[in-house]
Amino acid sequence: MSTAEKAAPATPARRGRWIDHWEPEDPKFWAMTGARVANRNLWFSIFSEHIGFSMWSVWSVLVLFMGKAYAIDPAGKFFLVSLPALVGGLIRIPYTMAPARFGGRNWTIVSVLLLLVPTIAAIAVMHPGTSYTTFVVVAALGGLGGGNFASSMVNINAFYPEGKKGWALGLNAGGGNIGVPVVQLLGLVVIATVGIAYPRLVLAIYIPLILLAAVCAARFMNNLSCVRNDTGALREAVRETQTWVMSFLYIGTFGSFIGYSFAFGLVLQTQFHRTPLQAAAVVFIGPLIGSLIRPVGGWMADRFGGAKVSFRNFIGMGLATGLVITASNQKSLPLFMVGFIALFVLSGIGNGSTYKMIPSIFNVKARAAIAAGEPVQSAMMRARRLSGAVIGIAGSIGAMGGLLINLAFRQSFLTAKSGVPACWAFLAFYATCVLVTYLVYLRRAPSTVRSPSAQLAYARV
Repeated sequence: MSTAEKAAPATPARRGRWIDHWEPEDPKFWAMTGARVANRNLWFSIFSEHIGFSMWSVWSVLVLFMGKAYAIDPAGKFFLVSLPALVGGLIRIPYTMAPARFGGRNWTIVSVLLLLVPTIAAIAVMHPGTSYTTFVVVAALGGLGGGNFASSMVNINAFYPEGKKGWALGLNAGGGNIGVPVVQLLGLVVIATVGIAYPRLVLAIYIPLILLAAVCAARFMNNLSCVRNDTGALREAVRETQTWVMSFLYIGTFGSFIGYSFAFGLVLQTQFHRTPLQAAAVVFIGPLIGSLIRPVGGWMADRFGGAKVSFRNFIGMGLATGLVITASNQKSLPLFMVGFIALFVLSGIGNGSTYKMIPSIFNVKARAAIAAGEPVQSAMMRARRLSGAVIGIAGSIGAMGGLLINLAFRQSFLTAKSGVPACWAFLAFYATCVLVTYLVYLRRAPSTVRSPSAQLAYARV
C-alpha cells in the first residue's frame, strides 16, 4: 500500500466528523495528513478550554466587586474562591473519560455549552442582598469550567506523536490557562470604567463567546475512533505508583498556578490593603506570564527531560516562596510582587514539564516491555491508554492544590492576620517535591541495575 493510500483514510470515514485511521508516530503519515489535522484540533481546543478557565476563575474577579454592601469578610471570600477549585478537581475524572465515550469533538461541544449554567446563574445572583449560601452554590457551579482542561488534554494527547506532545500539551494548556488573566483583565476594565457595582458585565461578555466556541468545535474539530472508552485503563492507572507520584508533583505546579491565581487579588486586598481597583490593576500579571510560559516548560522538557526541568523548577519555587515570606515580614509590596510573579513564572514552566513527564514515563515502560518481548503495537497502545488516564487523574488531583492554597490562606489570615504561615507551609511542600523528583527520577542506577525496566528512577523522563 502506498503512503498516499495509507494516509487517505485519515479523512472522516463516518458521519459526525470521525477519523478512523490515525498513526501520528508514522513520519510520512504525520507530514502528509497528521500535523494539519492535529493542529486544527489543537487551536479550537485551546479556544474552548480558554473560556473554560475564564469561567473557572471568574470568582477570583467577582469577589473584588463584593464591597461592604455584601457583608462578606475575607475568610468568606477565600472560601468562595476555593469552591470552584474543589468542584473542578472532582469532575476532572469523569471529564477524562468523556472523549473516549463520546468523541473529543462531541464532548468539547457539550462541555463548553455547560458553561452557560454557571455564567447565567452568577448573573442572576451577583448583587447585594443575595444570601451567602446562594453564593456558595453558584460559586461551586463555576467548577464546571475546571473539568474542560482534563478532557481537552486527553483529547489532544491522542492527536500528537511522542516527540511533539510536550509542546502540544503545553500550548493547549497554556492557551487555556490564559483564560485566567484575561477574565481578570476584563474585571479591571469594568472596575476602572464603571466601578464595582457592575460585575454582571464581566459575565455577560462570555455568553456569546461560549456559543461561538461551541459552533467552532462543531465545525472544525474531529473525533478519533482509536480512542476507545476504556475504564480498564483508569483502573490500571490507579494501581500505578507513577500515577500518584506525578499527581503529587502536579499539585506543586498546576495547583500552585491555579491556587495563586484565585488568591492573589484577595491577598493583596487583605495583607496590603489594596482597593479593588489597585488589586485588579496587577492581579492578572502573574497568571498571564505563567500561562504564556507554560509551552516553554513543555519545550524544555522535550529537549532536556521533564524530570530535570521539574527538579530545578521546584528549587526555584522554594526560593521564590522565601522571597514572598521576606517581603511579607518587611511589608514590602514591590518585593512581594517580585516573589509572587516569580512563583507564577515557575509554576507555568513546571506545568509544562511535569505534564510532559507523564507520556514519557509510559513510553519508557513500553520500550522496556518491547525489549522483554512484548509486541510493539500492544506495548505502545498500552502506553497511550495509561498516559491518557494518568493525565486525567493527575489533572484532577493537581487542581486540588487550588483548593488547598486558598484554604491555607483563609486559615492563615483568620489565625495570624497574615499570609506568612501559609507561605511557610508552601515552602515545605516545594522542598518535598524537590526530594521526590530526585529520588524517583534523577538518581543514578547502581552498577548492579542493568535493565531499563528495573526502576523508573533511572529513566530519562
